[in-house]
Amino acid sequence: MNEIIQMPVREASGLTAAETHRFSAVEIRQRVNLVQEVMQGIMKRETHYGTIPGTPKPTLYKPGAEVLCVTFRVAQEYEIEDLSIEGVARYRVTCVGRHQISGIALGEGVGECSSGEEKYKWRRAACKAELDATPENLRRKKYYNNGNTVDQIRTEPADLANTILKMACKRAMIAMTLNVTAASDIFTQDIEDLPEELRPQESAQTSNQKPGPAPHDPELAAHWIAQANAAATPEALTEVWKAGVSAINEVKDMTSYEAFKVAVGARGVTLKAEDAKPDTDVKPVTETTVISDDEVEFEEVEE
Repeated sequence: MNEIIQMPVREASGLTAAETHRFSAVEIRQRVNLVQEVMQGIMKRETHYGTIPGTPKPTLYKPGAEVLCVTFRVAQEYEIEDLSIEGVARYRVTCVGRHQISGIALGEGVGECSSGEEKYKWRRAACKAELDATPENLRRKKYYNNGNTVDQIRTEPADLANTILKMACKRAMIAMTLNVTAASDIFTQDIEDLPEELRPQESAQTSNQKPGPAPHDPELAAHWIAQANAAATPEALTEVWKAGVSAINEVKDMTSYEAFKVAVGARGVTLKAEDAKPDTDVKPVTETTVISDDEVEFEEVEE
C-alpha cells in the first residue's frame, strides 16, 4: 500500500522552510516586517532597546532580544568556555538558537566577558581608610572629562565571577538573536559595551556613509542647564539629571549632553559646599554628588 506522508506545515514569517529549504522574497519581506511591527507595537524604548548618543542605530537590550526570541519561537542553548586565570574571571559563551517546534539549529552568537574590563576591574573606594589600606599597585585616581576625579581600588575577581558569566551569556544571546532574526540592519549590540570615548569611532566605522554634523539644540541645552542650576538639594539634582539625560537621549544631542553634564557637576560641588558646616574642618572634596560617567549606564548589568 502507498503510505501517505504528511509534510510539515510551513511557517508564514517564520524561521524554517521545511519543504524547499529556502525562503522566497515575499517570506523574507514578511519576516523583516514582523521584526519592525514587534519593535513598534510591543517593545518600549529604554526597556527593550535604546539609542546611545552619537550612535547611528538603536541598541538591542536583553529584554528586547527575549521578545524577538518569543516572536520567532527560538530556544537558547549555551556552551560555556571558562578562560579564567589567576586574578581574572573570564568566560566565552556560544549561544545556539534552535527552533522550538522542529529543533533545527537556526544560528549562533558568541559573547565574552572578563573582570579585566574597565567597568569591572575598578570600583570606588568605600572610605579613605580602605583606600589607605590598599597597596599602591591596586589603587588609582580616575579622571573624568569634566575635571572630576575619584579614588578607586581593584575589584576582587571572585566577587564578580557570576556577574561576568551572566554578562557573557547575555552578549552571546543578543548576538545570536541579531544573527537568527536578521535584525542587524535595525539594531546594533556592542556599542553599549564600549567606553563613551570610543563610541563615535565605532559608529563611524559601522556606517558606509561619512557621519554628518552632530545634532545640537541650544535651547534644549539651556533648558536643562537652568534646571540643574535651580536644583536646591542633591536629591533634586539627581532627578534633574535623570530626566535631562532621558530627554537628550531622544534627540542624540551629544553637545547638549556634555554641557548639561558640566552644569550638573558644578551644581553638585556648590551643593556639597553649602551642606558643609562652618565649625568643622572641611576636607578637600574627593567625592561629590556629581553624576560621573560611570553612572551613565546604558547597559543592564545583571547581579
